[in-house]
Amino acid sequence: MQQEAPGSAVISLLVDNESGALGRIIGLFSGRGYNIRSLTVAPVDEHGLVSRVNIVTTGTLSDIRQIKAQIERLVPVSRVVDLSSEGPHVAREMALIKVVSSGEPRTEALRIAEAFRARAVDTTASSFVFELTGSSDKLDSFIELMRPLGLAEVSRTGIAAICRGPQTIQNN
Repeated sequence: MQQEAPGSAVISLLVDNESGALGRIIGLFSGRGYNIRSLTVAPVDEHGLVSRVNIVTTGTLSDIRQIKAQIERLVPVSRVVDLSSEGPHVAREMALIKVVSSGEPRTEALRIAEAFRARAVDTTASSFVFELTGSSDKLDSFIELMRPLGLAEVSRTGIAAICRGPQTIQNN
């Protein structure tokens, strides 16, 4: 029997926005030894009663199916969609990247930031804080280019993802 290769999955959930809901979801992952690479959560309805959770995890196809099935059984969860397998989706992440440098490295950091369409949201005589939005790969590339130029700190939001086209998480 051929072994499945592990891959990455973006799983979106709609959950009741209640105390302990996120803890139950995270507990399911940790209790079964699954890793969460990225996690975002925020209310998405006008009354703040429903939250959307986006989880990026890794595993084989059977692992991902198992994760999805177990999440669907949790009480506060009303909908679970594996965006990675359901069709095209848009996934973006935002990061704040602090670079401390002077002279030529400072000039080079600004040049690279312009090429990546990163925005300087804070500037001092010896540092920049860049804001960059895009795919995780784009953020990874920018961060790697900033390392030799004085990368000092990184803060990332995690993936926000949504289905492309007219499909929604409710009718998917």
